[in-house]
Amino acid sequence: MKKSRLTTGIVAGLVLASTAACGAGSGTDDDGKLTFMFRGGEDEKAAYQEAIDRFSEDTGVEVEVIVTDADQYATKLQAAISGNNVPDVFYIEQANLQSYVTSGVLLDITDHVEASGVDLDNLWDYGVDSYRYDGKLQGTPEGALYGLPKDVGPFAMGYNKTMLEAEGIELPSADEPYTWDEWLDVLKKVTKDTDGDQKIDQWGTGLNVQWNMQGFAWSNGADWTNEDRTEVTVDTPEMAEALQYIADLTTVDEVTPNAEQAATLDTYQRWMEGQIAFFPVGPWDVSTYNELDFDYDLIPFPAGSTGEPATWIGSLGIGVSATTAMPEEAVELVTYLSADETAQQTLVDAGIQVPNLKDMAAEWAAEEGTSPANRQEFLDIVEDYGRPMPAAMTYGAAWYDEMWTNIQPVIDGQQTAEEYLAEVQPRMQTLLDEANDQAEQAAAASAGS
Repeated sequence: MKKSRLTTGIVAGLVLASTAACGAGSGTDDDGKLTFMFRGGEDEKAAYQEAIDRFSEDTGVEVEVIVTDADQYATKLQAAISGNNVPDVFYIEQANLQSYVTSGVLLDITDHVEASGVDLDNLWDYGVDSYRYDGKLQGTPEGALYGLPKDVGPFAMGYNKTMLEAEGIELPSADEPYTWDEWLDVLKKVTKDTDGDQKIDQWGTGLNVQWNMQGFAWSNGADWTNEDRTEVTVDTPEMAEALQYIADLTTVDEVTPNAEQAATLDTYQRWMEGQIAFFPVGPWDVSTYNELDFDYDLIPFPAGSTGEPATWIGSLGIGVSATTAMPEEAVELVTYLSADETAQQTLVDAGIQVPNLKDMAAEWAAEEGTSPANRQEFLDIVEDYGRPMPAAMTYGAAWYDEMWTNIQPVIDGQQTAEEYLAEVQPRMQTLLDEANDQAEQAAAASAGS
């Protein structure tokens, strides 16, 4: 998994930018042109340009596209906010929504969307609710709407079907998850030296703990916070067991490339080269993975003590500047990109996302002869058991990022998961307390302005 596709960090200094945002100029030119800022690879850029060209043709509204790669997006958007030149329409990260709202950057589009006639019931509830905020909690159905989903990003487990068939291993069920023990047994069977040079060159898996531990923890009954997101809850036996299981895959079971082997070629590249049997797959990967030299498919993540699979759903939103001079046209562009059937078909055909529209998604998943064949797994995650990333609905992600800052000794087998979690929880709690205090202060300042 490429980290740049999944950044959850909050844009620094938005609260400080609130004064500048109030009364700031928008990115709209005097000639009535909207500006739309987003991020993406070449496939995404081409698909969005095609969709936007059609929007302009249908509406007569010209749109200037500002596109960056994923690594540069947050920095460039922050520069635009600080410079009072906010784009009319732009991508918003879930973890940034609250600070954008309280600092006056985002427009409340609730009434505009209602007037547009968009059928929100045909959009994924998770996607819509991710961009609702009631001033205290994000993600509640009662909150005001500050964006619509660009997409939902269900994170499935993928497997190299060609490798498993060559090894004579029974293919996994599309519906019933492996237990941890069952999965480990398969990982051991496929990990081997295939060319006789006394070096392992085929592995069971290769997990990045920061992006792959969530499902293991949740399926084992662990979580990062309590329900109202005020208390960090990582120092538990269930969380320790999940973290230790992942660490042991490398240091004890030796079914994943170690640090030295990963430094030569990272696990993402090894998956692409057909050297790894199991590796996570998001919808944004499909266009690339469909060009690989082996067949792959999707299954649920292996299940811990609960017996139920778990994983996360990402999302990007599309919001409107609070200072746009063309709010109706800007919201029209948002609703078009998020909910128009033709626009959605363009983006889905590019292999970069699951359809936002539920009825379209059902047809998409049922298509025969597709790759991956089990597209339904993506929809099962969105509909049934996927969860937001732990920091997606809090005021920033610093508290959550702290968990990963000094975790490497655990992964290297130099410290137990239990010891590490006991050390890190107080630090995470301090940062979460600070974030919640900042959220309250920002909300109070916003209410008083």
